[in-house]
Amino acid sequence: MKNRVMIAPSILSADFAAMGNAVEKLEKCGADLIHCDIMDGTFVPRITFGSQMVESVKRHTALPLDVHLMVVNPADKVKDFVEAGADYITVHAEACGDKLKDTLAYIRSFGVKCGAVISPDTPFAKAESVLEYCDMFLIMSVYPGLGGQKFIERTLPKAEQAKERIVRDGLKCLVEIDGGITVDNARRVADAGVDVLVAGNTVFKSEDMAKTIMQLRGGKCEV
Repeated sequence: MKNRVMIAPSILSADFAAMGNAVEKLEKCGADLIHCDIMDGTFVPRITFGSQMVESVKRHTALPLDVHLMVVNPADKVKDFVEAGADYITVHAEACGDKLKDTLAYIRSFGVKCGAVISPDTPFAKAESVLEYCDMFLIMSVYPGLGGQKFIERTLPKAEQAKERIVRDGLKCLVEIDGGITVDNARRVADAGVDVLVAGNTVFKSEDMAKTIMQLRGGKCEV
């Protein structure tokens, strides 16, 4: 069955001084999820925000909060973000190492949806074994923690691999892609099997956010 691609604007591109208004506007403009990029300055060079911001965002929207942990020792942070109101928590395979499956199980033990993330240089095979334990599989199409990057084309086959495995095994897992998503490449990315497009600058820097979200959603994908 075909289903519309979902749009998850990253609030990393929002005005932090007016975050509540920004999130409310995203909901009115048709966003499907709110993507929260959490960076600790260690796993990635940049520091963004923590669980208090996520808790504040939760008060301004009924949309699911898609919390992407770009941090070392992510299991140590999970409870804080669960209590803050996260609906999805995704963790990097590179940060979890051989504890990835255990970390996903720990997230799910709180009744929150879980997911694995792989960076551009990490092969799909690195996290393929945990796909059956994921509600979301996030493929980074730019290097995490660095802004202003263009979409890395060689990451797209990993989305195709993930979707093929999900469909073949009848898994209930969304494929998400994050980084460099524009109106020009959104359809091609969705056609590769991606269910959720994370777009920050493309949405927040547009003159008409509702129109841009609608244009990003123009592609169809298999679920």
